[in-house]
Amino acid sequence: MKSELTNTLQHFSNVLGGSMSENSYLSSFLKWPGGKKWLVSKYRKFIPEFSGEYYEPFLGGGSVFFRLLPTSGVISDINEDLINLYIVMRDHPIELKGIMSEYQEKHSVTFYYTIRESCPKLPIEKAGRLLYLNRTCYNGMYRVNRQGKFNVPIGSKSDCTYDLDLFPRYSAALKTIYIRVCDFSTSIEKSGAHDFVFVDPPYSIANNQNSFIKYNENLFNWNDQKRLVDVLCKARSRGASIMVTNANYDGLMEMYRDNGFYIQHVDRYCAMAGVASKRRMTQELLITSFPLELP
Repeated sequence: MKSELTNTLQHFSNVLGGSMSENSYLSSFLKWPGGKKWLVSKYRKFIPEFSGEYYEPFLGGGSVFFRLLPTSGVISDINEDLINLYIVMRDHPIELKGIMSEYQEKHSVTFYYTIRESCPKLPIEKAGRLLYLNRTCYNGMYRVNRQGKFNVPIGSKSDCTYDLDLFPRYSAALKTIYIRVCDFSTSIEKSGAHDFVFVDPPYSIANNQNSFIKYNENLFNWNDQKRLVDVLCKARSRGASIMVTNANYDGLMEMYRDNGFYIQHVDRYCAMAGVASKRRMTQELLITSFPLELP
C-alpha cells in the first residue's frame, strides 16, 4: 500500500514538474472539435472523485483527462492518427519536440500545404504532421474528405511550438495509461466498481430537433447512440460512475431518462464553427449515473 502511494505521488510529481499543487493540472495539447475545456473549466467540481480507473472512449483532445490526471485507466478513440499522436507523445516526446521545432522554422503557406498533402509512414512523422496541422490549420478544425484526407485550409496562427517545454509533462501524464484504437464498447466493457467513465460521443449541434438525426447520420448515428446507452447501463450495473455529454435533443433525453440516468442542461460557447457569425452560445446535455445539482 505504501509503495502504491509512493508511486502515485511520484507520478504526479513528474507530471507537475516537481510541484505537488492541488490546483495544478495540464491543458490539452490539441484543439479538437467538441473539446471539453469549457466543461472542466466551469463544472470540474461536479466530476466525482473515484478510486478506480479512468475510462474515456471518445478521447479527442483529452481535456477532461488532462484536468483530472488519473494514474491508471484506458483512453481510446477510433481515429488511428489521433491515437498514434498520443502514443508518440507518451513514448517519444523529445523526438516529437524536434520535429515541431523543424516545422516551425519551415512554416509557410507552401510548407503547410506540402505537409497537408504528405502521407508519412513512420509513427513519429505521422504524429508530427497531425500536431503541426492541428496548430496551424483554420480554427483548429479536424476534417477529412471521403478519401480520408485532411482538407482544412491554413489558418492565421503560425506558432506551433508554444508549449515544447510541456512535452515531458504530457508524456509523464500518459505513462501509466493504456492508450488504444478501438470501438467505445470495447473500452467501456472493461470498467467496473469504483471506476469513472467519461463519455463524449461525436455529435453536431443541429439547427432544430428534426434535423438532429440527419446531421449526425454519418458521424455517430442513432443506432450508435442506442448501443452506447446499452453499454453504459451495463457499466453502471457493475458499479462504475458515469458522466456523458451529448446534444440537447429530446430523443436522447427520453432514452437516457427511460434508462434511469440523471440529466442537466449546461450552456457553452460554440467556437468551432467555420464562420464567425455562426459561433454562439448553445446548450448541451450533461448526463450522469448519479444525482447532480448544478447552480
